[in-house]
Amino acid sequence: MYKVVIIDDEPIIVRGLEKTVKWESLGCVVAGTAGDGLEGLEVIRREKPDILISDISMPNMDGLSMIAALKSEFPDMEVTILTGFRDFDYAREAIRLGVCRFLLKPSKMEELDEALAAMLSNLKSNPAVIKHLLEDEAAEKEEENTEEVLDSAASSFIVKNALAYIEENYKERLKLADVADNVYVSQWHLSKLLNKYTGQNFSEILNNVRMEQAKTLLRNPSLRIGDIAEEVGFLDMAHFSRVFKKQVGISANEYRNTVLGSDK
Repeated sequence: MYKVVIIDDEPIIVRGLEKTVKWESLGCVVAGTAGDGLEGLEVIRREKPDILISDISMPNMDGLSMIAALKSEFPDMEVTILTGFRDFDYAREAIRLGVCRFLLKPSKMEELDEALAAMLSNLKSNPAVIKHLLEDEAAEKEEENTEEVLDSAASSFIVKNALAYIEENYKERLKLADVADNVYVSQWHLSKLLNKYTGQNFSEILNNVRMEQAKTLLRNPSLRIGDIAEEVGFLDMAHFSRVFKKQVGISANEYRNTVLGSDK
C-alpha cells in the first residue's frame, strides 16, 4: 500500500479528501494529515509517505521553500499542490522543483483523479520506490540516493535560500538549526547540501560572511576592533581575533594598518 499524507489549513478539505477518494481501491492508505505546514513536515518525516497532497498558501509558511525541502529530502515522494494561489510563475517554479501537479481550488474531482493517476504511475515506474515497498531498507535507500538528492533543482534552491538567510542574519547568534528551520529541512540534510554545493561547512560559511563584513568595517578608523567584533556577531573579542587571523592570515589590527596605509 502506498502511504498518503494530506496537508491543508482548511479542515473541511482534509476531511473531504480523506472520505471522498477511494484510497483502498487505489492501493493507498492515508497515513497522516496536518493543518499547517510545520505540523505537516513533522508528519512527513515520521510517516515518509509516497504521496503528498498539500496546500502551500498557509500561515507562516513559504510554500516554494517547503516544496524544495520536501523534494530534496524525499526525492521519491510524489507531490500534488492543491491551492487557491493563482500565479503562473509560482506554479511553474513549483513544477520545476519537482511537483507532479498544481491544482487550483476549487478543483474538480476529475482533476484530482488525473493527478492521483499520474503520481501512482510515477511511483510504479520508480525502481527506488519498488525496492522500498518490497524491502524495509529505508536507511540504505537514503544513503544510496544521497548524490542524486544533492544534485536536484530543489536542493540548489534550498542552498540559495540558506546562504541568503546567513547573509541577512550573520550578526545574530546564528546556529545551523536556525537556518535549517528557515528552509524547512533537517540539520543533517542542510549540512550535506552546504558541503556539496559550497565545499564548506556551516561554521566556515558563517565565519567567511562575518570576516568579509569585518574587513569592510576595519576601513573606518573611528571604529574600535572590539566594536567591530560585536557588530559582526562575536561576543568574545579573543574568538573574533583568532577567527580573523585564521581566515585572513594577519591580525585585524595589521589588516587595518595595511588597508589604511594603502588608501593614502
